Amino acid sequence: MKKLIPFALVTLGAATGAAAQQETVKPADKVIPQVTISGGRQDDMTERRNSTAGKQVFGREELDRNGDSNIGDVLKRLPGITLGGRAGRGGEVRMRGLGSGYTQVLVNGERPPAGFSMESLSPDQVERIEVMRGPVAEHSTRAIAGTINIVLRDGYQMRDIQVKASDRIEQGRHSPELSVTAPGKSGALNYTLSASVNVNRQHDSSSTHNTEVETDGELAKEQFLQSESAGSNKGLHLTPRFSYKFENGDTLNFQTFLMHQKSRSAAQTNLSQPVGSQPPEYNLAQQTSDGDVTFLRGFGNWVHRLQGASKLDVKFGFGLGKRDSDSLRYQYDTQGTLLDRFTDTDKTKDKSLNTGGKYTAPIGAGHLLAAGWDLEASHREQVRVSLDKNGNAQFADSGDNLTADTRRVALFAQDEWDITPQWSAYVGARWEGIRTTSDRSSGAISNTSKVFSPLLHAVWKIPGYEKDQVRASLTKSYKSPNVQDLIAAPFLSRLNSATSPDRTGNPNLRPELATGLDLAYEHYLGRSGIVSVSGFVRNIDNLIRRELTLQQTELGPRWISSPANIGNAHTSGIELEAKFALSELMENAPQIDFRSNYSHFWSKVDGIPGPDNRLDQQAKQTANLGMDYRLKDIPLTLGTSYNWTPAIRTRTSDKQVVETSRKRVLDMYALWRFDGRTQIRISANNLLADDATGYNLVNANGLAVQGATLNPTYTQWSVRLETKF
Repeated sequence: MKKLIPFALVTLGAATGAAAQQETVKPADKVIPQVTISGGRQDDMTERRNSTAGKQVFGREELDRNGDSNIGDVLKRLPGITLGGRAGRGGEVRMRGLGSGYTQVLVNGERPPAGFSMESLSPDQVERIEVMRGPVAEHSTRAIAGTINIVLRDGYQMRDIQVKASDRIEQGRHSPELSVTAPGKSGALNYTLSASVNVNRQHDSSSTHNTEVETDGELAKEQFLQSESAGSNKGLHLTPRFSYKFENGDTLNFQTFLMHQKSRSAAQTNLSQPVGSQPPEYNLAQQTSDGDVTFLRGFGNWVHRLQGASKLDVKFGFGLGKRDSDSLRYQYDTQGTLLDRFTDTDKTKDKSLNTGGKYTAPIGAGHLLAAGWDLEASHREQVRVSLDKNGNAQFADSGDNLTADTRRVALFAQDEWDITPQWSAYVGARWEGIRTTSDRSSGAISNTSKVFSPLLHAVWKIPGYEKDQVRASLTKSYKSPNVQDLIAAPFLSRLNSATSPDRTGNPNLRPELATGLDLAYEHYLGRSGIVSVSGFVRNIDNLIRRELTLQQTELGPRWISSPANIGNAHTSGIELEAKFALSELMENAPQIDFRSNYSHFWSKVDGIPGPDNRLDQQAKQTANLGMDYRLKDIPLTLGTSYNWTPAIRTRTSDKQVVETSRKRVLDMYALWRFDGRTQIRISANNLLADDATGYNLVNANGLAVQGATLNPTYTQWSVRLETKF
């Protein structure tokens, strides 16, 4: 830690000295031409600089840079963002190393439907990504770590039909994709029609070694599992957008997002148990699975200009989702005799309606007041059936129609105040209430949470140093229990143990509440460069964590994992970022763009003994380094990026420790421009292809139970042709 501060100061000093030699460019000089080109939106770096509440914006340049096949691959290179899971397989998006539910992910400012996966969204369907480290009143404050807002493709910048065709190859398996984006205009109606189709094929393998050791050191059980799986996923995305401008200046916008995916996979597991009760539960397990997922989401808003500079923005939307999955599993003994057959089906339907609005008006000198509301209602129906070969149900609610209803109400107000040319402040507040109810055979469930979040952001532009500014934020945010954690039907582990337990919900969960402080120093370089140092602190009450218990069930003694509020936690961190074009700092320099960021995180959970009593799955460090080199004599651009996250070891309770291996991801690409309309890109992702390992150790009931897993990862090669008509 002591080495980081001098490094940051030296970097800042060098960048500031180089920037001082440049001709001074006023911010307004950048904005005026951008209005003409893009219809009013500032360029990414200008928008970041002028935002009072800290916001990073990444537009089409960043989205197109590496030719990624999904948004998750784009996000992993952005400052302060990491992905869970092993390399090449995506995973949960995290800011500041914090895991499930701490990072708020929005699509067009709204929460996506249940079951939405970042890996299912193509970059071609996205206009820009906004990353906000602190919550703001107009969005939900369910954002302890921060908010990622994915803005779908709109049409005001486009002039041509764009066609992109690509093929990604992993282990000789091809995953092609085709996307088309076409703008159009008819009178006062502007529209953009976007569509993409893709096929994803992949193969995975894993090795698991399970042991149970008694207190006297005697080995009670030992298992070796070898698993292989292969499957394909076919997807269709449609994102048409329409915008109509009325004669009085009002604007009506509507955009839909349709995603349909069909998947099929087959898996096989071999189990060897040299130590322990004989015979083992099975020797060979074979499973086939089919899935069908459809999401339809509509976003709309009507902007009405009022007297003066006031306006009313009313939004509305709906969501429909349908997920069907079926799996059939056969278990055999060493002689090939069928021991059992398990049939699992899950049919889930989601419906939602939402509306909201924001009234904006200038009040007095330098004040911009906004106030609004959000209303949302959602309904879920789920039928899960789990049967053995004799038709016996595997859990009590098997076959029952589980329903859940969620109602959300929010009111907010905010004032953006330009106090002086150097000082700007944002003062806001949001009240949000969420009520979830459910009917199931075991009885009705109801859970209500109400949270009031005051918010304060400020920016100080240092006098005499127009490219330097300091940010500060003091906020309240929270994490609400999701529907699955509240009412989930049991998920059964087919080889139940302390390291592979069943999972269930808890209807009595309370929301986690966090008080946060953020500080940042920013120095802007040239047109699109920045050097920044930022830090944060979060104190969290009512921390939710899964607890492991051994319970007697209708299937006998079972290890069960269920969520519970366990107490308080604290986390803090420092984040460094440097991004600049070398040609803007040095004369006659090659056209090289550098991108780098480094983060270091600390956390502690009260009530759990150390060491390693950290927040779940939070890495201690993470770093990204990237470079793009545009050759002068030929139309070729070369680029590379490297992501590093060290091994993570977490004590989740007084009896359980979980560890995941380090992650190193090296990506490279080459881009050849034939002309201003056609280009081809060749990419290689995960060139190092490190194995992903994990360890889970539980000390309970006089046994030390350990599960060790090894999952190979693979290099992905892709070629992508892009053209405009």
